[in-house]
Amino acid sequence: MSEELQNQIEQMATFLTAKEGKFAMLLCGNYGNGKTTLMKSVQLVINGFDMRDEISNDPVGLRIVNAKELAYMSKHNYDKFLHLCRTSMLGIDDMGTEPTEVMDYGNVLNPIIDLLNIRYEERLFTMVTSNLNPAQIREKYQDRIADRFKEMMERIVYVNGSYRELTQ
Repeated sequence: MSEELQNQIEQMATFLTAKEGKFAMLLCGNYGNGKTTLMKSVQLVINGFDMRDEISNDPVGLRIVNAKELAYMSKHNYDKFLHLCRTSMLGIDDMGTEPTEVMDYGNVLNPIIDLLNIRYEERLFTMVTSNLNPAQIREKYQDRIADRFKEMMERIVYVNGSYRELTQ
């Protein structure tokens, strides 16, 4: 195991076991270096506890959704989108690949911005993977979201290269 990977796992473990602190995690950096894999590993651990909602007895776990899928859902199934916005634990994979604005019959929707604002206001556990660095996140989502990211999210910055083998 590389030193970078060891460090990333330790940072995640510290975040997940902290008694206080931030309620969201941003995994950012270049492509192919394990951000989604780490988020899916956390999903396996969390969902392995088979937690249940105290009132409905429904299963509670980490749901992972691709950012492009969220943008599509905001236009084509807004009720489902709003339900995801308020799910207790949500992972957003590949944030930054989706369109910032979605047009719906002349209405401009900002799905990721709206979702993140709801999750910020309700302090809901959120994990995000992105190939964007913090400056690019600020540029794409503007100052308000970037500022909220600082308050709500621990950051693991991936500096290692891609683990994928390129074939020729």
